[in-house]
Amino acid sequence: MNKHRYQAKELQQVNWVQVGEDVTGKRLVFGVDVAKEDFFGAFMLSPLESLITIKWQHPKETRALGDFLSTLPAARIEVALEPSGTYGDSLREFLRDLGFAIHLVSPKRVHDVAEVYDGVPSLHDAKAAYLIGRLHLEGASSPWCEASEDRREQQALVSELDLYQSEHRRNLNRLGALLSRHWPELDRIVELNSAGVLHLIAAYGTPQAVCVDCTEAEALLHHARRGIANPERVGAILDSAKATLGLPCTHGERHLLQVLASELLRTRKALQAVERRIAERVNQDPPLQWIAQAFGKTTSLVLETTLGSPLAYTDPHAYIKAMGLNLKERSSGKHKGRLKITKRGPGRARHYLFLAALRFVQKDPVVQAWYHKKVVRDGRLPRYNALVAVMRKLGMAIWHVARGQAFDSCKLFDLKALGMAS
Repeated sequence: MNKHRYQAKELQQVNWVQVGEDVTGKRLVFGVDVAKEDFFGAFMLSPLESLITIKWQHPKETRALGDFLSTLPAARIEVALEPSGTYGDSLREFLRDLGFAIHLVSPKRVHDVAEVYDGVPSLHDAKAAYLIGRLHLEGASSPWCEASEDRREQQALVSELDLYQSEHRRNLNRLGALLSRHWPELDRIVELNSAGVLHLIAAYGTPQAVCVDCTEAEALLHHARRGIANPERVGAILDSAKATLGLPCTHGERHLLQVLASELLRTRKALQAVERRIAERVNQDPPLQWIAQAFGKTTSLVLETTLGSPLAYTDPHAYIKAMGLNLKERSSGKHKGRLKITKRGPGRARHYLFLAALRFVQKDPVVQAWYHKKVVRDGRLPRYNALVAVMRKLGMAIWHVARGQAFDSCKLFDLKALGMAS
């Protein structure tokens, strides 16, 4: 095997006249390994015939590359890329505008064949470009379908939601950690995320400051009482401020508590605004409305954004597979491996479906009964396995709900086996 197969030339050092002679009237595949700046590309005529591998700086040299590609007298030029986040989007759009067909190659396929063709398990940029081109030539690719403008709007909306949620969670954890030092009784009385508590801390910072201005603090809690609906709880908060075991704050620590609470109020308000926009978008789409009635508006939009519409899948099993919830097994001879999910789909979709499964286990008596029976039956297996099984059931239900069927948990389980048949 030629040890120089993956040797790459700089873009300006390539003899484009010679390349043009080699590809005249032929099908040319350009396999591209995408990075942030250092791109590699392999020109291939067949799975066993790699003409040359090049490297160039993106975006600095990309226009020059386009000029060279446009002059090649090949019968047709096909470009194959991996979906490498957002780094390859500008190149893909640029080459598409030049009239080249763009194809998608799964990164998992590239990883899996790293050792197949040359017996060496290493994977580097030049080799990845060759593997991408070869996989495309062998039919292991698909045409790259651009997301519609509406889908991109949804993706931006969900990303904005994630942005505020992650920031909110981090700051809430920070606030909880600080209050366990300075006011440890507070989160035993009320959720720290409640608007009233956040307004109280933003205004006063410390329990000592609350005690100094107890009347105004009580009025503030009554005014912003969302999450503190019980007047007795307001009294308990004020009493805990007087008798706290917490460490008194320094001036800087008090200011930090106030800043954290103010930031949490800001992100809370931003999250509410994003959720209103999500609700407006869901209300314009009947299948999303049907899913939202059972699973919530945010969950319905996240699933459509990450997986596409359930209507695009031929059967519920295909939808489950797209989520990465289909099962895999590794068994050999007498060894029987445990069934696990593949996790090949978008993690964001599984995360929201997992939260939905938790809600159903808590609130739906049929789901709850099946879940507890499975936990007992599985014995030593973690409860997480039973929740994943609930996720699979719910995923199949979503496929049917999107087609206009009302959600009914009784249709997902054998009621006789659960002892719930009427």
